[in-house]
Amino acid sequence: MKKNQELGNNMLLITSIFRTQESWNLVPATADCPYVECMFDPESKILACISKVNKQSYHMVPKLDDNGDPLRLKMGKRENGNTIREQRVLVDTFSEFYITKKEEIVAFLKIFACNESTFDYDAFFKVKVEHPEREREVSHIGNLKVPASLTATVKKNTKLKIDQT
Repeated sequence: MKKNQELGNNMLLITSIFRTQESWNLVPATADCPYVECMFDPESKILACISKVNKQSYHMVPKLDDNGDPLRLKMGKRENGNTIREQRVLVDTFSEFYITKKEEIVAFLKIFACNESTFDYDAFFKVKVEHPEREREVSHIGNLKVPASLTATVKKNTKLKIDQT
C-alpha cells in the first residue's frame, strides 16, 4: 500500500451461505483491496478475514502415486482416522484472522464496506441458529422402550445412562 493511499472503502457486502445458514460475505470491489474475502459465521458471530499477505505453514496432504491418486495405507488407519498416506508439506497460504466482538466487526465494516450503510448486516447478529439434526427425542434405547416419564431430548451421539432405582 502506498504511503498516501487511504485505507478502506474497497469491499462489497453480499448475502451468502455459511455452513448451510444464510449469512453475508465481504468481497473485494477494487484491485487494491488488502483482503481476498471475509466471511461472517452466523452461529458464532465471528468475522473471518483472509488477507492477501502470504505466509508459509505446514499442512498434511495426501501422498500421491504417479497417476495423481492418493496412496492407501497397507494396514489399519492413522490416528486421525485417515486410510490414505499423508505427507507434511510447506505450503504458501494467505494469512487469516478472526474478529470476535460485534463492535469491532461493525467498525471494520464501516472502514471497508462501500455499501455498509444500505446493507442490513445487523439482522444476522440477531439470528439464533438452530441445529435440529444435533438433537433428537429418545423414546427407545436399542430394543427397550423408554417410559414417557424418562423421555428426554438429548444431543446426538450422547450416551444416556438410566439409573433403575
